[in-house]
Amino acid sequence: MGRVLVWLIAAISFFAFSLQPAVSEPKHAIAMQGEPALPAGYTHFNYVNPDAPKGGSITYCVVGSFDNLNPFILKSLRTTARGMMDTIFGNLVFEPLMQRNADEAFSLYGLLADTADMDPEGKSIEFHLDPKAKWSDGEPVTPEDVLFTYDVYTEKGRPPYSDRMAKIAKIEKTGDHSVRFTFNNRADREFPLIIALTPIIPKHAFDKQTFDRTTLKPLIGSGPYTVAQVAPGQRIVFKRNPNYWGKDIPSKRGFDNYDQITIEYFLNANAKLEAFKKGICAIDEESDPVKRERDLNFPAFHRGDVVAETFNTGIPPVVTGFLFNTRLPKFSNPVVRRALGMLYDFEWANKNLFGGKYTRTMSYWQDSELSALGHPADDREEALLAPYPGRVPADVMDGTWRPPVTDGSGQDRKVLKAAFELLKSAGYTVQDGAMLDPEGKPFGFEILTSSQDEERLSAIYQRTLEKIGINVTIRSLDGDQIQSRKQRFDFEVLIGSSGFNNSLSPGIEQIGRWGSASAKAEGSFNLAGVADPAVDAALKAMLNARTREDYVAAVRVLDRLLISGSYMVPLQHNNQQWIAYWNYLEHPQKTPIFGYQLPTWWRKAN
Repeated sequence: MGRVLVWLIAAISFFAFSLQPAVSEPKHAIAMQGEPALPAGYTHFNYVNPDAPKGGSITYCVVGSFDNLNPFILKSLRTTARGMMDTIFGNLVFEPLMQRNADEAFSLYGLLADTADMDPEGKSIEFHLDPKAKWSDGEPVTPEDVLFTYDVYTEKGRPPYSDRMAKIAKIEKTGDHSVRFTFNNRADREFPLIIALTPIIPKHAFDKQTFDRTTLKPLIGSGPYTVAQVAPGQRIVFKRNPNYWGKDIPSKRGFDNYDQITIEYFLNANAKLEAFKKGICAIDEESDPVKRERDLNFPAFHRGDVVAETFNTGIPPVVTGFLFNTRLPKFSNPVVRRALGMLYDFEWANKNLFGGKYTRTMSYWQDSELSALGHPADDREEALLAPYPGRVPADVMDGTWRPPVTDGSGQDRKVLKAAFELLKSAGYTVQDGAMLDPEGKPFGFEILTSSQDEERLSAIYQRTLEKIGINVTIRSLDGDQIQSRKQRFDFEVLIGSSGFNNSLSPGIEQIGRWGSASAKAEGSFNLAGVADPAVDAALKAMLNARTREDYVAAVRVLDRLLISGSYMVPLQHNNQQWIAYWNYLEHPQKTPIFGYQLPTWWRKAN
């Protein structure tokens, strides 16, 4: 009897254990799709020089102004000093729990957290904080800091940080160096990675009551630099923290190589260019290939003191174009927007302004498998779009859609006629040479610009539109003015973009650009005011896709909807990155898929 009882207890124990859910293991890295490319024990990212010399200084230059150092609040959102949290110059002061690898679509590696334990279903994630992680004042980074970060962001922060708690059921401290996030049913499969990328702030160095006020007082972060000097609107200087806790961890080796980083502000692009020629600015970026050649005609370049170089990337181009504020009645009809979208004469502009070196931008994920171009909609896509009949024209569905092509003369009447016929179908007429809307009122709009290049492109568009009676005015504003107008959505048309950069792994940031919830949220990046249930459904499907096939289908549906909605008139692009720099700089040999990474460059030893 005793043996039977022992056997039964053992069998029951084994059976109970076998019913337990699969337990995940803490990992050095996590990925949105598949597994991270670099194994545990990796020593550095493959696009850095792990032995890059440290020292010296660099000065970056930007157009605009600044009146705030806190990048996490709505007030002065678009006039916050560069570098505090920066996709171009680096996250100099504030850091997230994990670091993105720029040579993978979407994989994150340990930073403030040395490991992450993610539930296989993405329902929770536990981060183990690196015991070495410290704030710049020497205080340790703790779970309490993580809890405080989400508390203050929710109550006083700006989108998207203020919205994170809506998808979190619980945050709890699970140990001296660990914190677990449990998600509710509103969270998607990407959300654990978004949590890992959220910058963390120190509880002891911020006052929750005053957090949402602008400040020019240097702030404490965990990053490699501290703020050394602030000249509001003119200059901010960062000094490397010699006691930076993370200088030897694998995800930071080869980064942050200057002792001092200065960011100088200029009123316009011409002033910035002249400063570069004089050696004040270390680098100059220019997208216009014709302008590049003209701008480089100065002695330092001819002597070889300035180097010009192009870099190839593996990501879709950023979509830039004339962006309509669809919150306004005049732009609420997609048929009208589609007609207006036909009237940018790319062929003339490419021949006369860009030396034929540009490609017309047509898709939000052009030149990738995520693009709708050249890819007929499959069964998955058709199922996603079934509840929204008529949203996508047949040529966009079958992947054959292309914008009209002119003869490049600037006088091609066939495109004008086609656009006019489309406007007529929407109730528009022409009387005494002026386009009238369905109510008989003159139809026209104002384009806001912030540079001479934007004025030039707007003038091309204006000239074509006026040929069918559409009155267009162009107003030039300085950087502060246009940023303020963007934040309040106080514009009719401006030259905007689909985001700071594009990606082979679009995710939650797309909600901020195209989701209905962001259309009325002041300060959001949904400048066009897109509020379409079909777009929202595509975004949801993208964020919850469990297979690569489902993910690609959802992104293609989003692409088809954005193309069909004609929310902006895409301009042109050149996939190569071009940069001119003074020859005292060096960079790693390998370029990752996201393009060159300025935080990995260094200054040659004297």
